[in-house]
Amino acid sequence: MSKHLRWQVVITLLGIALLGSLLAYLAFTFAMVIVPAVGGTYVEGLAGNPQYINPILCQYNQVERELCSLIFNGLTKLNERGEVIPDLAERWEISDDCLVYTFWLRRDVLWHDEVPFSADDVVFTVKAMQDAGYRGVPYLAELWQSVEVVKVNSHTVKFTLEEPFAPFLDYTTIGILPAHLLAEVPAESLPKDPFNLHPIGTGLFQVEEVTAEHALLQANPLFYGPQPYLNKIEFRFYPDHESVLGAYERGEVQGISRVLPQDLPQAVEANSELQLFSAQLTGYTLIFLNLQDPELPFFQERLVRQALLYAINRQELVNSVLKGQGLVAHSPILRGTWAYDNGVVRYEHDPDQARDLLTRAGWHNPTTNGEGKDSVREKAGVKLAFTLLTDDDPLRVELAEEIARQWEAIGVKATLRTIGSGLVREFLHPREFEALLIDLELRGDPDPYPLWHSTQASGEGQNYAGFVSYEVDKLLEEARCTTDSGRRAELYRRFQEIFADEVPSLLLYYPIYTYAVDEKVKGVQLGPMGDPSDRFRNVTEWYIVTKRVIKLDK
Repeated sequence: MSKHLRWQVVITLLGIALLGSLLAYLAFTFAMVIVPAVGGTYVEGLAGNPQYINPILCQYNQVERELCSLIFNGLTKLNERGEVIPDLAERWEISDDCLVYTFWLRRDVLWHDEVPFSADDVVFTVKAMQDAGYRGVPYLAELWQSVEVVKVNSHTVKFTLEEPFAPFLDYTTIGILPAHLLAEVPAESLPKDPFNLHPIGTGLFQVEEVTAEHALLQANPLFYGPQPYLNKIEFRFYPDHESVLGAYERGEVQGISRVLPQDLPQAVEANSELQLFSAQLTGYTLIFLNLQDPELPFFQERLVRQALLYAINRQELVNSVLKGQGLVAHSPILRGTWAYDNGVVRYEHDPDQARDLLTRAGWHNPTTNGEGKDSVREKAGVKLAFTLLTDDDPLRVELAEEIARQWEAIGVKATLRTIGSGLVREFLHPREFEALLIDLELRGDPDPYPLWHSTQASGEGQNYAGFVSYEVDKLLEEARCTTDSGRRAELYRRFQEIFADEVPSLLLYYPIYTYAVDEKVKGVQLGPMGDPSDRFRNVTEWYIVTKRVIKLDK
């Protein structure tokens, strides 16, 4: 071998050794890690269909609210603690007399069609709800009709209230509509406008397509906040929650908008790749009693109402019917909020106490004049019997059947009637019921005025039980007019004491919301929820696509 060739071999071997040393150094110094990457479409199944993807018309429909939460923004929004924080507004000020709220708007917001957002949009949205032709929920019209809205300049808006109203900021979370697209549409015509299925918002996602089968949203590149990893979200519509679970098992969707308690065993046992997330919803399930119907004199007796509550084994309902997906409710103020009284009187299951209360109130078994469990109690020729109304949801039907069985054991006859649709519009709102089992969704400020103040017991008010108490009225009125949270908590504590004593309706439980996504979807978190749409609170952190990057090992 020539001398020249030998040097080439030596140099080659040295190069290999050097490269090996370098690779060894890199292996010890750097690590390959998997991180989220932009891209991918998340597909979720929803039970129902949208009709009004419009933030001032969507309150009756859960599917619509969930779409609106991604497409629109309000001046403010609620964080996981239920606190009001800025959104389209950068900041606000409240006058010393608590009557004037001035909002300064962000200047970097564009609508999905690239038109700048301004104070005109805020004023238009409020005036649409103030209009006599507004077809949305009555409580929004009632609130905004008492508020004067003024455009100070292109990015400043001022609201003036007739009297101090502590929960006002909560109402500023409602999504804002684009004036440049809807200013010429009369309020009464808004429900029929094509905008409702082809909406333009300011939100994190914008509409690409909406059909009877699905809604396809794509990430909004103009969004003023952090961009999501996901490129698109597709919502597929199914007739019910059970069908959504079946769609996941067929591989049609990656997420299940809500897993109902009765479906939990199947979801857990048959789907090892399904991740379950649970959180308490800010609402409660209860039985409204119609206290105003003269043909139901027993509901006007406090001892009877107390007996009905003592007779219900609510913990057993949670355990057996809800599969643990609920917490027994002892107050109309939501537990976990600053206004909740942990010391409120609790009605533990006690059927003997229930029978004793009915006897003290003069309701006796007609055959034994005693404590027989099989016959319906009577007083002055009136039977302690009524109709228990609910919708045809299998869970609520099972709840109602079990409650009726427990009441029968103390001599109370409840005849179950289920309604396929229209329970709220045709029976609850016009107060065409005797007793009605329903879920109530509450969020934000704990103000119980709409549901329990006597002025709300008729017309468009939400005091569906018809509860009237002069002391409660005074407490709720004062609480609304002070921004001192300590004083408000004191007033609400007394309200809870009266509610527990009077039992104007029968609180059952605070529901637990269970959401499910495939393990391929990462970054999902679930905190306290004011509405099921709050599951998207951290959607910017969700991802499906990943990439490998070198990480320096320090």
